[in-house]
Amino acid sequence: MSPSAPQLPPLPGRRISVVGTSGVGKTTLARRLAARLHCTHVELDALHWLPHWQEAPDDVMRERVAAVVQKDAWVIDGNYSRMRHIIWGRADTVVWLDLPFWQMALRLWLRTFRRSLQQEPLWHGNRESLRTAFCSRDSILWWQISTFRRRRREYSAFMQNPAYQHLIWVHLRRARQAESWLRSCVRPAPHL
Repeated sequence: MSPSAPQLPPLPGRRISVVGTSGVGKTTLARRLAARLHCTHVELDALHWLPHWQEAPDDVMRERVAAVVQKDAWVIDGNYSRMRHIIWGRADTVVWLDLPFWQMALRLWLRTFRRSLQQEPLWHGNRESLRTAFCSRDSILWWQISTFRRRRREYSAFMQNPAYQHLIWVHLRRARQAESWLRSCVRPAPHL
């Protein structure tokens, strides 16, 4: 008797929120998912950050997010808790990318080094720096360490919360699982 193949998580709907700890690969997964589903991809960081690392006021951010979620199909990535009720109120699927800490930490360190050394422009011309990454209270590396356990507790609780039972939950715990699931997510291109 051969063992059965592992079951893939459910397929997503048309309005998808991708969440997880900083550096886990939310944007990469969301961008690829949106391409496979032929819909808009929105990175919440791009709506939040203004030039010179200034933050958009909450009312501006709410307006931007509300405009995006009114569309019929989208993939949004990010963990902005103040925007959760707007996004999840319209979403039909939450994809929680929940890789092991060592893997996320390695990804974030490598990404931060690459972006800093290459001076890769991010949202609105902002750039990461090694000084900010290692010597600042605003360090993305420190943010990941300090929020990892909290995010796991929060998203585990959200999955059980009756207020979010209208959502399809896709909990991806390994990179291979995420890759297999992503390959299974195909929607035909819309006819023009």
